[in-house]
Amino acid sequence: MELKKNDRINLKIESCSSNGSGVGKHNGMAIFVPATAVGDEITAHILKVKKNYAFAKVEKVITPSPDRITPECPVYLKCGGCVFSHMTYEAEAEIKANHVAECFRRIGGVSPEFEPVIAAESDCRYRNKAQYPVAYENGEIRTGFYSPHSHRVIHCPDCLLQPAEFEGILGAFADYIKEKGITVYDETNHRGLLRHIYIRKGSASGEIMVCAVINGKSLPDEADLVNSLLEKEKSIASIIINSNTKDTNVILGAECRTLWGKDSIEDILCGLKFRISPLSFYQVNRNQAERLYSKAAEYAALTGSETVLDLYCGAGTIGLSMADRAKEIIGVEIVPEAIEDAKINMNLNGIENARFLCGDAAEAAKVLKNEGIKPNVIILDPPRKGCSPEMLETASQMKPDRIVYVSCDPATLARDCGILQTLGYTAQKATPVDMFPRTGHIECVTLLTRSAI
Repeated sequence: MELKKNDRINLKIESCSSNGSGVGKHNGMAIFVPATAVGDEITAHILKVKKNYAFAKVEKVITPSPDRITPECPVYLKCGGCVFSHMTYEAEAEIKANHVAECFRRIGGVSPEFEPVIAAESDCRYRNKAQYPVAYENGEIRTGFYSPHSHRVIHCPDCLLQPAEFEGILGAFADYIKEKGITVYDETNHRGLLRHIYIRKGSASGEIMVCAVINGKSLPDEADLVNSLLEKEKSIASIIINSNTKDTNVILGAECRTLWGKDSIEDILCGLKFRISPLSFYQVNRNQAERLYSKAAEYAALTGSETVLDLYCGAGTIGLSMADRAKEIIGVEIVPEAIEDAKINMNLNGIENARFLCGDAAEAAKVLKNEGIKPNVIILDPPRKGCSPEMLETASQMKPDRIVYVSCDPATLARDCGILQTLGYTAQKATPVDMFPRTGHIECVTLLTRSAI
């Protein structure tokens, strides 16, 4: 009998996708069901039917999987961020590790030695940054996160991935908004003053930065907002206005103005101090970042005599964490503000064997190659889209002994490792690192070595 929308079927979940959806088979057709775990026996309500697969939701759990748990977050299904909250963290980590291996096999056609996934020591309260959209609903202030594929704000003032202090800060904002009659930004007509509430915390330092992202230059009675925030949370070290008046989905604008305290906060990562400004890139899970960087350093195998080229270096965190084991660190990043942060971080830690260049990674690598720079190790840490073929070719032409590739997308990582294999570099080892527990994201660090000629 042909499956159709609104059918109810009994289904056993046999596997799980990387986005947390369980997968069962019905008459040979794959059925994807969010919020299910391997081993669940359920009644599934069919929502959409394609040619070879279908989507459904759980109507009833008949027999729960041994991995099934009760989610602590009351809105996790509406928010859509924590797609693994319904199963044990051990099961989640295994699914993510298997996803990385499958990407290498299916997309890259390469087979490194996979080391055990570096699972997080804690799957809650690990994020040091949150950006909350603001909305009115039935006359009440709502702060939280956008529902998937929409601009509808799901009210979640105490997300279990964020520091507990953030809830009180949001409460202070809510009181201020009501008292002053502050309008909130409407994504449909692009009107309203307050767009986002953006909060960062130095996980080791304890310092908190609060940033109001506004569709304008100032807020009414800013001193009252400052007093309310400081009364609510004593760890606040910086209160900033970020102006974003553009019709854009990009959260932050380019202009920042400090209302109170410092222009930036500091944190400690791998024993080094790092400056964090509103526009700085900084890993959201500090503890896991240290473990990721430790694995990257292990793969780099530095002895003190190497030149390390750190492409897509951001604020310089990876390269600077290895500076004490290298002859020279050269960092390249296209974002000018990130390069300035990298230079500040270098000076903050008294590091003298590093330099940073602002420019496109592929172009900068080509310039360095033409200058005769011969790095022993190249670190690649690109955005989710991965590296361009030109970038990979230029890197291989510099003939480093080792390439350490850090990626937040196993699919593009696997693709690029496949390309590098044709350019003379073999993926030897890969270690998944779970930087983002409960979400569908997984980081991975890979060691590639130059093939013998």
